[in-house]
Amino acid sequence: MRPSFQCADHGERMNREMPKPAKKPTNPCFSSGPCSKRPGWTVHSLAQALVGRSHRSKEGKARLKEAIDHTRRVLGVPADYRIGIVPASDTGAVEMALWNLLGPRPVDVLAWESFGSEWVTDITESLKLAGTRVMTADYGQLPDLSAVDFSHDVVFVWNGTTSGVKLPHGDWIPAHREGLTICDATSAAFAMRLPWDKLDVVTFSWQKVLGGEGAHGVLVLSPRAAERLKTFTPERPLPKIFRLAKKGKLDEGIFDGATINTPSMLCVEDYLDALRWADSVGGLDGLCARSAQNLAVLAEWVARTEWIEFLAADLACRSNTSICLKVTAPWFQDLELELQLKAMERMASLLDAERVAFDINGYRSAPPGLRIWGGATVEADDLRALLPWLEWAYGQIAQGT
Repeated sequence: MRPSFQCADHGERMNREMPKPAKKPTNPCFSSGPCSKRPGWTVHSLAQALVGRSHRSKEGKARLKEAIDHTRRVLGVPADYRIGIVPASDTGAVEMALWNLLGPRPVDVLAWESFGSEWVTDITESLKLAGTRVMTADYGQLPDLSAVDFSHDVVFVWNGTTSGVKLPHGDWIPAHREGLTICDATSAAFAMRLPWDKLDVVTFSWQKVLGGEGAHGVLVLSPRAAERLKTFTPERPLPKIFRLAKKGKLDEGIFDGATINTPSMLCVEDYLDALRWADSVGGLDGLCARSAQNLAVLAEWVARTEWIEFLAADLACRSNTSICLKVTAPWFQDLELELQLKAMERMASLLDAERVAFDINGYRSAPPGLRIWGGATVEADDLRALLPWLEWAYGQIAQGT
């Protein structure tokens, strides 16, 4: 039953104290990164990790190659695309792509949340590429995709992790294009279908949708991107950790399990465990279905709850992984921004203290609100158990207690 409200002082206040719900989520991990481990995960899942061994040993290379090959199978990456495991998570993978590939053409870079804005900063202030067009939109919206010039190289995120806004499809990208498309897909891969024929570079980290351990990124290159690496040598110096090609030749070892620097074989084993779990739930179809179900649980609750809405108004662009919500109650909207932020921090802290939801406050540069991870490793029943607690915590901040 929806709680009733009344106007008092600076806005609406609960007219009765809501008791704490009896049931708690079995797993309170709803963080948007690193994300929840797969259901049933324990440290014993890593018992076969190749610890204490060189990643360049025959066994080490085989384990890394297995991770690459299994990634290809689950995601349906085309056979002629290269997949490499690289340092520094998704950020490292994106930086490698930008520093190695950009320069021969003008660049269109799209940003509608904080990570896209980071790539804008890199391209305009660090790389300082002439002819760059920056196309932005406010949190909750998308830029005008029809204005993108595909004779340029194009840089964008697929899913705005901090805004909860995803691209609805790849139809806006032409199959035949002159420039490269460079896609940061870190909170989309393994939960949303990616149109590989429209993407020349795709990056992600396995700490997102599959809940793997952090510090490693994955870089996927189309044949067109590989050809750029062979034919274009940036004038800027590239540190060793970024170098994908040398003297017109790709470092093919990177895409065959020979990493640039030392990976954690414990993390690699964890990723392999997550990939095997992905197989057990039906592969990519199963992963996408689980994430879609999680979004549906929250969408049904939002539809019947008067004080909250999705940050992304357009259903077609609403993320099913990083689900971002905003408080729309008049009393909250009347507060100054600093007080709104404090209220949401308090709400998240109350849930944390009750051990029902960890790390669900909105991103620091996003509008005040909640960000609840809905990726495939989250169980729908845990989200259902969380909902009464969200209402209880909201009642606490609405009363100012």
